[in-house]
Amino acid sequence: MTSFIDSVIQQAKRHTMKIVLPEGGDARIEAAAKQAAHDGIADISVIVTNDEEKKRYAHDNTITLIDAATYEHRTQLAQKLYELRKHKGVNTAQAFEMLENPLILAMMLTREGVFDGVVAGAAHATADVLRAALQIIKTAPGTSLVSSFFMMTLPANSPLGERTLLFSDCGLNIEPTSDELAAIALASAQSFQQLTNTKPVVALLSHSTHGSSLQACATRVAKACTLAHTMNSTVTLDGELQLDAALIPEIAASKAPHSSVAGRANCLIFPSIDAGNIGYKLVERLAGAQAFGPITQGLAKPVNDLSRGCSARDVYGVIAITALQAQQKR
Repeated sequence: MTSFIDSVIQQAKRHTMKIVLPEGGDARIEAAAKQAAHDGIADISVIVTNDEEKKRYAHDNTITLIDAATYEHRTQLAQKLYELRKHKGVNTAQAFEMLENPLILAMMLTREGVFDGVVAGAAHATADVLRAALQIIKTAPGTSLVSSFFMMTLPANSPLGERTLLFSDCGLNIEPTSDELAAIALASAQSFQQLTNTKPVVALLSHSTHGSSLQACATRVAKACTLAHTMNSTVTLDGELQLDAALIPEIAASKAPHSSVAGRANCLIFPSIDAGNIGYKLVERLAGAQAFGPITQGLAKPVNDLSRGCSARDVYGVIAITALQAQQKR
């Protein structure tokens, strides 16, 4: 584990939160859940769907098991789900049946306060996890946009040395408008501060630096920077910036000598989901960084997705991050 996630783990242990994992049949979930419960990171519950899955946890009394098919309060929960989704044509029988889906059950139990957060995605597509979260958990008060980010921890032998960076939005908003990029930048700054206790320095990325290109995709990012400054002038941010200018002091001195961000950014805001998703995977796979996420921001309660290519170690880290986010929601 890295120093970043070690710090998150220690903070998560200070106040025990209740985290539910709806994919109990996945071996990576099993391993991470058992380790997280053993280490006292959170009070862990796992949703299972058959006897074979139950057997995996039979000798572990640190984890609470919930059977999706026989959950004792399913009728009452179905009525609440019906009230929530009846405007979409869902009837009570359909609501009862929907709760056989562990993902839906986990979201409803979290909405109702039984749990403080959800970690899922090892066996579900990101779209399925986030759709369920948006339909059931919904956005936090005063929030109009939900976005996602990865916490990237670079190893000591990387060109930048051991370092923690935030990458956003790599998993949710396809091609954000200037207004949406501004909102993502400010939300990401807050998330970085909360998770690292470090001042965020935010770079809105482009193929252009400070007007070197007048293409619409570059001016969209520049406008987002202006909007973000208007919305919150206390956050240190700049754009549009090329990646090398954002991270490398020597290049920043040449390309953006008057920038307060260039050369020292720790939060990287990508102009599209394509750029962000490709970017984080390049850094993870070629530079040996560890990627935690996608972590959501803007939901009423923390629901965090997992890459289907995740390891048990990744799941363990996301459980810790979710527990810490849940503490901060209290």
